[in-house]
Formats: sequence, C-alpha cells, structure tokens
Amino acid sequence: MSGVQKITIGPDEGDQRLDRWFRRRFPHISQVQVEKMCRKGDIRIDGSRAKGSTRIEVGQEVRVPPLPSERGPAVNRSQTYVSKEDARMMRDAVIWQDEHIIALNKPPGLPTQGGSKQLRHVDGLAEALRGDFEDKPRLVHRLDKDTSGVLLLARTRMAAKGLTDALRHRGTRKIYWAAVAGVPFPRMGTVKFGLLKAPGHGAKGEGEKMICIHPAEVDKTEGAKRATTDYATLSALGGRTAWLALVPVTGRTHQLRAHMAEMGHPIVGDGKYGGSGQENLGDGWGAQLGGDISRKLHLHARSLSFRHPVTGAMMTITAPLPDHMARTWQQLEWIPADVPADPFVAED
Repeated sequence: MSGVQKITIGPDEGDQRLDRWFRRRFPHISQVQVEKMCRKGDIRIDGSRAKGSTRIEVGQEVRVPPLPSERGPAVNRSQTYVSKEDARMMRDAVIWQDEHIIALNKPPGLPTQGGSKQLRHVDGLAEALRGDFEDKPRLVHRLDKDTSGVLLLARTRMAAKGLTDALRHRGTRKIYWAAVAGVPFPRMGTVKFGLLKAPGHGAKGEGEKMICIHPAEVDKTEGAKRATTDYATLSALGGRTAWLALVPVTGRTHQLRAHMAEMGHPIVGDGKYGGSGQENLGDGWGAQLGGDISRKLHLHARSLSFRHPVTGAMMTITAPLPDHMARTWQQLEWIPADVPADPFVAED
C-alpha cells in the first residue's frame, strides 16, 4: 500500500471532475472506492473535503490517501477494445484533424455515447483514433444516433474546454440539411415552439419523446424549455418534399425533428415524430416518400463553423451526405453545389 500523496493539478488537468481525474491517475481504483474515500474525507482539495463531482482547477493540491497496490501490470480501464473493422470505419470517418481536434463525418445509426443496450458507440470507438496521445479523443458535443454529419472530438483537455465553452455560449454555427414532407410556407422562417420531455415507456425510460409547447405557454409549463430553429427551403419537388437547411439556435434534444413535425413537415424517415408507416401523399404529412427513397432518417449535420480553441483561426468543417441521402438527392436532382453554404447570410 502506498503512503499519503499530495499532487498538484497540472496545466492540462484543470476543469474536470475530481473523480475522473482520480481514475485517470489511478486506473486500478474503482469509482466506488473513489466515492467512499471522498465520503470519509480521505481525498481532499487544498485541505478541504470534496465530492467526486467537485471540479478541480490548475494549481490546486489534491490529498491522496494510502492506496492498495496494483496487482500485476497497470491496466488502463478506459481503454476499449476496437475491432479492425470498426477501427477502419472510424479512420475512414475522419474528414479533418490536427494535433488538437478531430472532425468526423459520423455515420447514421452509430450512437455518439453508450446508453441502454448501446455497446458500440463513437465514444468507445474513439480509442481507434488515440494514436500517440495519452488519452483517447474526447467528445465535446453529440448527434442523435440516426443523424449523420460533423462531430468534433478533442485530442487534449485544453482543446476540449475551448470547444465546450464555444458550444455552450453559442460560439459555433451548425447547419443541418434535411429532406422533409411537403414544402413549408413561408419558405424561410423561424420556429419558436418550446419543448417538453415526455417519459418513455421502457423500464429505463426508453422511447422518450419531445412535445412541442406553444411559445406563450412555455413559462407556464413545468419542465418546458424554450427552443428556436431557423429554416430555409433550398429546393422542392412540387408540393411533395423539400430540401431544407436548418440552424438550431438552441440545442435541445430532438429539437429539429420535433419542430419540423410540429410544422406539419416531418423529416423524411423519422418514425418517432413523423409516423413510421405514413406515406407523404403531397399534403405535407407522413415521413415516408415511398418508391426507392430510403426509410432512414434524412437529417445530416452538414457544416460546423467555430474558432479553433488553440490557434484562434475561424474554421468551417463540411461533411458529405451519407449514402442513403446522397441517393435521394440524386433521385430528386438536388445538387449540393448549386446552393449556398449558408443560405441565412446574404452573399456579396
């Protein structure tokens, strides 16, 4: 058993939870053991008791009590086995990277994080992109399982903090592309319905769904949160379907999907909000187009603009459409090169 240690938080270790820092430093110690030591006051920050959730800062001193010795070689419990096929898939998904950031074009159907019955996800498979870095790349935001497109990972804690702060304070600009049932009128506008989470029917809340609340009722509805989405119609096929650019001004769960369905123009392939078996017959409802159009969700995070957290350079990452949406675009003769990168900004 080792003796008492006093460790000063280094420049690249700040702004994280105490328990996560501890597990990285001492991977042979379980989360339960960390929480127990915190409750007993054995782990302290600058001499004061602390919880596992306490956020540590650079320069603080952490008291580490005597710890049981590791048996055998050290094991990094955060390291996840990734198959050769998944490792190749992750490498192929990289569309831009430097020593601070990795940008992926996330495939549809792949969850961002683990959850109920989700054992294969970007967070775990990011191990394949670790390279020579001490830690695997960190998630700084997420996309729904069935949504494809730009997803950023941070290689370092400093980059993660910068990107997280930018996302939290709306210092980024996200533009999504979607195919929807019918054609919105007006063809450009803003949706301001609030969102309220309705519990799912599974044992652990699976199948939860967002319910739209009229803006005038949001403040009167317990649990409701304000949500704003800008939309612009880029092209249309008669009155049956339209290609939209969507900007989530706020970042609520399922915001784009719920807002489009509330407008009467659900996203093509959205069984949760648009009806899994309803075919759109041209009246603007039903999330299936029929024919050879894929029944998968037609929602893609097309671009993400942000300031690089280290170099300060303004960047825009653009992700090509996934295969099922590319086939739909080809069939409907929608050409990505024919539309502006940001239809909400007047071009010179």
